[in-house]
Amino acid sequence: MPGLTVDTLSCQRAGLRVLEGVSFDVWPGQALVLRGPNGIGKTTLLRTIAGLQPPVSGTVSAEEGSLVYASHADGVKTQLTVLENLVFWAKIYARPHRVGQALEQFNLTKLAARRAANLSAGQKRRLGLARLAVTGCNGFLLDEPTVSLDVDATGLFAEFVTEHLNAGGFAIMATHIDLGFSADTLDLSLFKPTFALPDASGFDEAFL
Repeated sequence: MPGLTVDTLSCQRAGLRVLEGVSFDVWPGQALVLRGPNGIGKTTLLRTIAGLQPPVSGTVSAEEGSLVYASHADGVKTQLTVLENLVFWAKIYARPHRVGQALEQFNLTKLAARRAANLSAGQKRRLGLARLAVTGCNGFLLDEPTVSLDVDATGLFAEFVTEHLNAGGFAIMATHIDLGFSADTLDLSLFKPTFALPDASGFDEAFL
């Protein structure tokens, strides 16, 4: 069984339809990269799949509680320490035993006692991504996950996702860079709606 099925999904942003008839399956162990120019609807699609906004039409099918979404924002509480942030999320997902491993996977152990407000942009991004490790969710929905990461941190992230895939998880990512592991691609330009111009046969030139 696929980990996620998207069937003839149409999405909108600010009341305008941006994608139409999107269909695909993602299987355990598979990574899917969303491609397309800025504004095509990558973020809108991910948010719709995550259930953060309703589709115009179509369906998304996945096991309940199996998906976790990471957006452009880091999603950290700046008044909390690195450790406190991860403990907070681990308690929500009932996975407290994963906190130590998450710190190690994203090279945050030495920063555990530091307030998130005092982290660099790259360190905050690593902390935001480390949240994924404490959720226990099978499906990752990732929007530009490597923003603010240097080469070494991008490598850590790639290793983390590879381990997730090897364990039977799956990932859908909007990214413009090669992360160094095998991934299928989906060009969202194929699902851009076509708009017909209105019929002007009854136009009254008196309004000019």
